[in-house]
Amino acid sequence: MMEQIYTNYRLQLPNEEVLGTLIVKNGIIRDIQPGISSQGHNGRGDYLMPGLIELHTDNLEKCMSPRPGIKWPLEAAAVYHDRDLASAGVTTVCDAIAIGDAAAGSPRLTEFSPMIDVICQGQATGRFAVEHLLHLRCELSFDKVYEVTERYADNPLLSLISLMDHTPGQRQFVRIDKFKEYYMGKHGITSAQMEEFIEFRQQEQKKYASKNRRALVALSHAKGITLATHDDATIEHVQEAIENKALIAEFPTTLEAAKASHDAGLQVLMGAPNLVLGGSHSGNISAMELILQDLVDVISSDYVPQSLLQSIFIIANKTGKPIYQTMGLVNSNPAKAINLFHDRGSLEIGKRADFITVHDDGIVPRLTSTVCQGKRVA
Repeated sequence: MMEQIYTNYRLQLPNEEVLGTLIVKNGIIRDIQPGISSQGHNGRGDYLMPGLIELHTDNLEKCMSPRPGIKWPLEAAAVYHDRDLASAGVTTVCDAIAIGDAAAGSPRLTEFSPMIDVICQGQATGRFAVEHLLHLRCELSFDKVYEVTERYADNPLLSLISLMDHTPGQRQFVRIDKFKEYYMGKHGITSAQMEEFIEFRQQEQKKYASKNRRALVALSHAKGITLATHDDATIEHVQEAIENKALIAEFPTTLEAAKASHDAGLQVLMGAPNLVLGGSHSGNISAMELILQDLVDVISSDYVPQSLLQSIFIIANKTGKPIYQTMGLVNSNPAKAINLFHDRGSLEIGKRADFITVHDDGIVPRLTSTVCQGKRVA
């Protein structure tokens, strides 16, 4: 394969920005040089940075059900999802597949197997533009959650297991009014049904959560799969995560929990939509408040793929830090969290040529290309 030359770009290297030239051959970064070459693709001073690595996105669900009551053909939905990610600058994604839900009748109670299968098939056949891995979101109060997770424990794409508990009155929904607002809006539960629904969810949590947690923790360690905790709100939650040897703390809901997680060495993950919107839709801690205290290690797009790239520019603008520092939240740190930093997550000679080019006009950064293993995919 001929060399591909990208020149006159602001290269975002691990410890500095360099106006220079990046050379790719056979999908690998072969050289990085300061200065502008007379040959190659001229970036006219735009940014060139490592591809984004996404650990927690629900975007496939949105593509499967673009409107309430609509079920899109699954193979098409998976391809739409893949193209959404490519156009957002994501080159590696852990597709978050929910196993179980707090709401009766939710597709998360039945659709996990077809979703996992379509991701595995798409990845195996080369249907996707970017690399897809699996993140199993395990709802602890779902009676079959361990049984299902064990079934996929040896799947080579499985890179992350997270422990979820969306029981009303704790974690993400410590405020019952926010729980009611969310589930009445999303699942059409009436006000008259809500109290019975809340009581049922709390009973299911008492019945299944503890034993499922123990089993899933043991499984993740036995198989060497990165473990994440989710929506921790208290010191007790964090202590439990430490005892479970979790490596990632997803979306802590309070300053107390975020600080305790970070101090204990967990990788604190927060949502890019929280940063773009200026706060949490659930009434929990602001991601920017944690950023300003250096308590965040990883950013996830959660439910808006395009927000991931925008978030690092928002952080740079707010903190005064250069992009080469803020971008670690969306490439090098997530790569390290799931043991992929050996071949991606930074612009270094010998690593995969996974990178994006970006034009920033000071309003919203605009992605101009996505390159995955040397091939332009968006």
